[in-house]
Amino acid sequence: MIRALLGAAAGAGTALHAGPALAPVVPGLGEALGIEMRLPEGSEGVALTFDDGPHPQGTPAVLETLREHGAVATFFLAGEQVQRRPALAAEIVAAGHRVELHCHRHRNLLRLTPRELLEDAERARAAIEEASGQAIADYRPPYGIFSAATLRAVRARGWRPVLWSRWGRDWTRRATPESIARRSSAGVRAGDVLLLHDADYYSARGSWVRTAAALPPILAELESRGLRTAALRR
Repeated sequence: MIRALLGAAAGAGTALHAGPALAPVVPGLGEALGIEMRLPEGSEGVALTFDDGPHPQGTPAVLETLREHGAVATFFLAGEQVQRRPALAAEIVAAGHRVELHCHRHRNLLRLTPRELLEDAERARAAIEEASGQAIADYRPPYGIFSAATLRAVRARGWRPVLWSRWGRDWTRRATPESIARRSSAGVRAGDVLLLHDADYYSARGSWVRTAAALPPILAELESRGLRTAALRR
């Protein structure tokens, strides 16, 4: 009996620790936890977001398409990649987009303590702000996974935790430009936050090529619905 109770308590503890990790896939959980999944109520636009960059080919390809369509986006950057290519981070901001914080090293937060998370995030913040000249306001974790403790730590640091409401699943090996565009834009509505990736450092090799090819039809679909793009704002 005592062993069963201890086992149940351990299971409950694990659930409390890992519960926020389900926010990307359990409807309503992110909102209940106060994680930004959508733009504020009443927003008329759609937020395009790109994770994992900057990338020497993927980021310029995305920036060029955004320029052609007069679209804006938010790029959640990896600090270790910014350190390799700081000029690209500056180029994103110079083109009128926002840069925000993804990570320094791309690791699952369920395996990190709050202290380890903040050490990683502060290292990335410093690299991003130095390269781009823009102050960080938002944080999106690698894989979209928060633990309860790291979610508290991010808020205590003053960053807004951000996920998404729609994704293209463009990081997978089986993704195609058509599947990415369909998943991202079918049924899209005002206030949605779309997740895409402009880099393949932490996903299937060459995935950025398919994302870049999917972006024009995604933007065309938004335009056909009268939806403008909007950068994330507090």
